Amino acid sequence: MPLLRRLALLLTVVLTVTGLAVPAAAASGSCLPAGGGQACQVWTGKVVRVGDGDTVLVDIAGDGANNPRWIRLINAQAMEFSVYSSIPARRRGECHALAAAARFERLVKAGGGVVRMTAQHASSSSRNRPLRAVEVRINGVWHDVGLDLIRHGLALWQPFKGEWAWNASYRVAQARAAREGLNLFDTDTCGSGPYQSAALTAVVNYDAEGLDDQNLNGEWVRVDNASRYAVPVGGWWVRDSGLRRYTFPAGTVVPAAGSVWVHVGKGRDTATHKHWGLTSPVFDNPTDDEQALGDGAYVFDPRGDLRAWMQYP
Repeated sequence: MPLLRRLALLLTVVLTVTGLAVPAAAASGSCLPAGGGQACQVWTGKVVRVGDGDTVLVDIAGDGANNPRWIRLINAQAMEFSVYSSIPARRRGECHALAAAARFERLVKAGGGVVRMTAQHASSSSRNRPLRAVEVRINGVWHDVGLDLIRHGLALWQPFKGEWAWNASYRVAQARAAREGLNLFDTDTCGSGPYQSAALTAVVNYDAEGLDDQNLNGEWVRVDNASRYAVPVGGWWVRDSGLRRYTFPAGTVVPAAGSVWVHVGKGRDTATHKHWGLTSPVFDNPTDDEQALGDGAYVFDPRGDLRAWMQYP
């Protein structure tokens, strides 16, 4: 046996005996199901179960261990669960959370439980979960689960820096879902009201004057009300594509034909200018290059309906 092979075998034995993880074997190929585009590392595996709308437990082929890993979808953010269970009837979560998980499960079942996973960097992770684009093979064709969920308005496009090969297609998919008013972008899916007829829109200033991290309050979300009546928004909340959110305090009102601002940094609140209190920028600046970075601002009412938004670019 060649020396290098003997050393590799010895290292594998040592890692296994000591309980350390043996790196999963990865091939190389296209990041995207249709081929072409950027090159990625590629893994395959068998789904053990779907955790929620953007997380899945996978037994990864070739990793040398009977130890399934939780995999986080690249660049797709579903609404959150509050109660997790392998039994769907026992799950609880924000509006749209259960629907996203159910669709994820249907796609996995249609693909026979086998998944193809890709990433530009094997080390990419979120909360100790590998970040991967997950694909299922249906009728002989690989389908991107994240793209499907975003296209149906069941997840938000959430770019991760370093894993950008999917951005161009994902942001187009979200824009189409918004135009068609699908799921998250159907403003009364979770129940009518409050103030359902109010003409609310959102504007985000993602590029503050000067350096973003030195002018946090120059980065803001503005909620505009084109209605002829004021709209109370206490308990409503604003978020970016991640999990960070600002909740409007009780008594906050968007004036008739007026606006309320949420500034990212700290400051003294007024009736129409609020402060998120963050210590770093929250909205990524867009790029016009192949990375196609961007983000969005989203305004939810207490029922969980998305009532105003702005995706950019």
